[in-house]
Amino acid sequence: MVLLKANLMKAFGVDSLSYVDFDDPRPGHGQVVVKVVEAGVNPVDYFVVSGMRRVEPMPHIPGAEFAGIVEEVGPGVKDFRPGDRVVVYPRVFCGRCDMCMGGHEHLCRFGGIVGMITHGGFAEKAVVNEANLFRLPDNVPWDLAASLPVAALTSFHALLEAGVGPGDVVAIVGASGNTGQFALQLAKIMGARVLAVSTKKWPLELGADAVAPVEQSYDALIKMTGGKLADVVIDAIGTPTLPVSMKLLDRRGRLAIFGALRGETVTFSVPELYNREVRVIGTTGGTRAEMAKLIDMASRGLLKVKVWRKLPMSQAKDALRLLFSRERDGRIMLVGEE
Repeated sequence: MVLLKANLMKAFGVDSLSYVDFDDPRPGHGQVVVKVVEAGVNPVDYFVVSGMRRVEPMPHIPGAEFAGIVEEVGPGVKDFRPGDRVVVYPRVFCGRCDMCMGGHEHLCRFGGIVGMITHGGFAEKAVVNEANLFRLPDNVPWDLAASLPVAALTSFHALLEAGVGPGDVVAIVGASGNTGQFALQLAKIMGARVLAVSTKKWPLELGADAVAPVEQSYDALIKMTGGKLADVVIDAIGTPTLPVSMKLLDRRGRLAIFGALRGETVTFSVPELYNREVRVIGTTGGTRAEMAKLIDMASRGLLKVKVWRKLPMSQAKDALRLLFSRERDGRIMLVGEE
């Protein structure tokens, strides 16, 4: 029997993750085997391993965000061949329900997330449906490629849903995180002025007009704009920062929320919502059409990624432990074994 190495969880908890031999995946009809070159480490992976999300099958291989090289194709695969560089769209979708037919396959009524309801990319190889693959241009580096499916796509979808356009003022709360660093860059591409809410200074290198920690963000925003508040606030963190995010919003402002890193509930003042006509928008993931646009932007050199540490695939357990470390200063990536 041919075996591969994979990060396998047989129970919940980061300590349950072990880098062990696993059956070599075989592609079914319309499926492709991808040799994983690089994988991004995200909160969703931590939630899967820790048991905070529905997981199947068990034992389970996590990993929602990865890119690699096609190794084998199954019957019925038409558009990919061994050797193709690819990145994986991380949503499992049926293609037939009303959400999918309406172009919202990330909300498929019968779907879910790769690495959550299927085996994921924290392994030497992964089997994915052909419909989830995008061909990757040669000039897109692996660090960036493996950051597009979750970190960049989540941000891009949120900005589009919030209607960000030229001249808007956008505040990114959590601007030095996985998603925040892409929200910053994409908001600038869309023509906005951006306040990066972060304790780090490097968001300035990605184009931020100003940077300030949460405690100083209101004053920094007023100074940056000459008295105006934000048209859009992107909050990638959740409960602890949402009161500040609301304070940063101007009248008729839009608050887009896709993070729940700490806490899952928050109390809003209802009069504050309607007196200022504030709109609160929840977003998750993104569409394949949006993914295609991100790949195009990456191929034109419009996007960068700040990576803090690159660890071998065998150290996924350590990567997850470092994910919420105060020391973290950029992305953590897992690199496939040669």
